[in-house]
Amino acid sequence: MAFQVSIPASGHSFLAEAEETILEAALRQGLSLPYGCRDGACGACRGRILAGVIDHGRAPLDILGSVDRDAGLALFCCARARSDLAIESREARSFDDLPIRTLPARVARLVQAAPEVMIVDLKLPASERLRFLAGQYIDILLPGGKRRSFSLANAPHDDEFLQLHVRRVAGGQFTGHVFSALRERDLLRLRGPFGSFFLREESGKPLLFVAGGTGFAPIKSIVEHAIAQGCRRRMDIYWGGRRSVDLYLRPLAERWSTEFPQIRFVPVLSEPTADELLSYRSGFVHVAAMADLPDLSGHQVYVCGSPAMVAAARRDFVSNCSLPPDEFFADAFDFASDTLAAIEAADRPETRPKEND
Repeated sequence: MAFQVSIPASGHSFLAEAEETILEAALRQGLSLPYGCRDGACGACRGRILAGVIDHGRAPLDILGSVDRDAGLALFCCARARSDLAIESREARSFDDLPIRTLPARVARLVQAAPEVMIVDLKLPASERLRFLAGQYIDILLPGGKRRSFSLANAPHDDEFLQLHVRRVAGGQFTGHVFSALRERDLLRLRGPFGSFFLREESGKPLLFVAGGTGFAPIKSIVEHAIAQGCRRRMDIYWGGRRSVDLYLRPLAERWSTEFPQIRFVPVLSEPTADELLSYRSGFVHVAAMADLPDLSGHQVYVCGSPAMVAAARRDFVSNCSLPPDEFFADAFDFASDTLAAIEAADRPETRPKEND
């Protein structure tokens, strides 16, 4: 059975089957509602039910509590329609100006930036161009209908190559191939762009970016886009890893902070050596950001990393630093392994695990 879902603010409407989430239904019919992790951890898809009945599904109580539910709020990546609905979403726009495309791409360059990180530059055919927003991601299409999702690390204006930051994951089919067998000039197929993790340029608020590991990739895209656009908003960039080698493009981030007075970069290590303690902050990356910026009431925050990191950052920034929930934007990476049944069963781009962190 299908239910009609309307978005009064935009005039858009779509049909949602009883077994699919509201977000799935919207994306299937060409509408983009904001989302990040698609498992309820980041809260990016948070919206309001204006009329109708839903099933909240697997929405975590620590992200959407009983008070919020009673107030009509929902996580659209988890909620399913149980009647016709009218909803309120922070953003609902057509993908018509950014069509999702399937394209061939040739591996132009492979650079092992760290023992466990490979930077992959892909070259599209000369007659093709992928239009995307800084921070979005693509799927690499694999045999057997499988796919792996990777954020684009280059800014849209710098699109000679599409750049991916690939972290080696134990048991990962594609990442294993990247490190052992992929060669320059090999052909791949990709599909995209996907995701609502991109800079809200209409705001003038200062920006806090928090990245874990290769979660730096979409942050790099957004920052380079902002620089190219002449953005003067304050930008604080916190990048965390276990050891210094995990911050594989640290000189680039340091150069931003040297060349642009509005940018500040803080590297953070969770498991530093004694020598590293002399040059780095230690601990959890989002906790370091909270210590420096205890009042986020006037900020926008962009976080990319593991689901646990994203969930902790959202909880703590909102609860302890007065961040408005609607100013938190996130992209959560799941670790992929072919032993996980979810990989084979998943039929949605964001729930197909990203083989990076």
